[in-house]
Parts: sequence; C-alpha cells; structure tokens
Amino acid sequence: MSIWAVMLLGGALTYLTRLSFIWLQDRISMPPLARRALRFVPPAVLAVVIFQELLYHSGSLDLSLVNTRLLAGIFAVIVAWRSRNPLLTIAAGMASLLLLNLLFSFLGI
Repeated sequence: MSIWAVMLLGGALTYLTRLSFIWLQDRISMPPLARRALRFVPPAVLAVVIFQELLYHSGSLDLSLVNTRLLAGIFAVIVAWRSRNPLLTIAAGMASLLLLNLLFSFLGI
C-alpha cells in the first residue's frame, strides 16, 4: 500500500508544482531577463536527456561504432536537418535503431 501512497503523493506534488506556475503567471511580474532565460530551460533539459541516452551505455561513455543508439541518433539528426519534419525524424530514428539492433544481433556484435 505504501508504493501507491508514494505514487499518489509524487503525482500530486508534480501537478501542484506545474499548477503553481500557471496560477502565478498573471499575478507575479517576472523581469524580462528571467522570462527570456526560462525559454531555454525545456530545450536544455531535452538535450541533456537525449545526449545521455545516446552517449552513455552501462554507466560509461560509449563513442564506438557499435553504439546503435549513437548511430541512430546521428541518422535522425541528418533526417531532421534535411527534412525539418519532427515526425519523420522520430520515425527515421526509431526505424534505424531497430534495424541497427537487428543487424548487430544477426552479426553477433
């Protein structure tokens, strides 16, 4: 029963934290510099999450040519650069990761 309590409490705290920013948005005047700085928080967090998934494997840095996530990520970046289509980029990255994993497992790498 304690795991459910932790999950519900965590969900409630997350909800209240996000709600507080929405509720306080019109009530507190934020300086323009802080407002501009906060625009960069979501892309920075997303970049950290993505690069950590691409570059770290089993707790260590993996820049080898057998790192399928890194290879699929590079392919996805190329697709994003050429197409500028987020849905196509996600599909290409996922498909290339699947194909690379199948190829490397077939080759025994």
